[in-house]
Amino acid sequence: MLTPYDDFPIHQTALPLAQAGGGHPDHYDRFWFNGYTEEYYFAVALGLYPNRGVIDAAFSVVHDGVQRSVFASGPIPLDRTETQVGPIAVEVTEPMRVNRVTVDAAEHGLVADITARARTSAYEEPRQTRYSGTRLAMDVTRATQLVGWTGSIRSGRLDLDLASAPVYGTKDRSWGIRPVGDAAPAAPAAAVPQIFFLWAPINFTDECVHYMVFEDERGEPWSETGAILPVINDSDPVFGPGATFDRVESLRHAVRWAPGLRRSDGARLTFDRPGLGPQAIDLEPLRTFRMKGAGYFHPTWAHGRWHGGTKVGGEEHKVEDLDTLEFDCVHVQQVVRANWGERRGIGVLEQLAIGPHGPSGFCDLLDGAP
Repeated sequence: MLTPYDDFPIHQTALPLAQAGGGHPDHYDRFWFNGYTEEYYFAVALGLYPNRGVIDAAFSVVHDGVQRSVFASGPIPLDRTETQVGPIAVEVTEPMRVNRVTVDAAEHGLVADITARARTSAYEEPRQTRYSGTRLAMDVTRATQLVGWTGSIRSGRLDLDLASAPVYGTKDRSWGIRPVGDAAPAAPAAAVPQIFFLWAPINFTDECVHYMVFEDERGEPWSETGAILPVINDSDPVFGPGATFDRVESLRHAVRWAPGLRRSDGARLTFDRPGLGPQAIDLEPLRTFRMKGAGYFHPTWAHGRWHGGTKVGGEEHKVEDLDTLEFDCVHVQQVVRANWGERRGIGVLEQLAIGPHGPSGFCDLLDGAP
């Protein structure tokens, strides 16, 4: 089936662009953004699932002790540049440099018109491929970029001030194969499911730091990357040979887990920087966002699920009620204050720990930290 973009010379195979991922039902293509200050946090997710015929999106804000979210889902548009579903839209104003996000869901307490502008070039993380037995469970490329935000957000009865202080955040574009939608029937697994994932993009004034790792139950990384990305000017390249970053091979993490939970009470990233010796970045949590607010592991609004047509819903939770070991609450992003020598910064530490992880003291599916 042809789409308007088949008129551009961008094909990667002999297939039309609408036929994606070799037909794998879990093929996806997603925008993810977050933004934060020391006072609030917001997140945007919009994903397309061409082999399920679904587009969905979510917008969520954590402020004043409340996590408030709106969700939308519907049939995928034939023109993939129509990145809107229900009241949520993501506009590619200038590729890899400027995106506009609009949300018009006053009935669910959320209205926004915000623009993200690149602070760094786009950083391509190493391809993340994982099998479950003989089944391809994950095969993902992700481009991570630090951004700054302008615009306006209304959450509940409050207008969040995006002008009084810098509002930093992250743009994450990922695509490939990842578990989405309703799972296909399969024989029960022989072992307890296991995933351990940390993702830490950190904004500083002149440079930014990014770290990502997947580890197995013994704490051995099966995908890991670290990079230092300089803050760019509007005329600097955001992709291609001129995009600058320094890859850091020796970056490691030490998470202090909150007793009885699977979220951090703080963390330290350490690495050696050529010519400067050992470096350490200490991360102090300020607030926690449960990723269910953007659809991740949500019992109703999980990514790629068909709802029978275009549907919109919303929810509110007191943040204190979400500090649990429930399956839909253990995947989190924490806004963190970052101390790197004399530098002071702000970023996020994403954590997803399901199943055993020896270095953390996790032994079962969702037991808490000792």
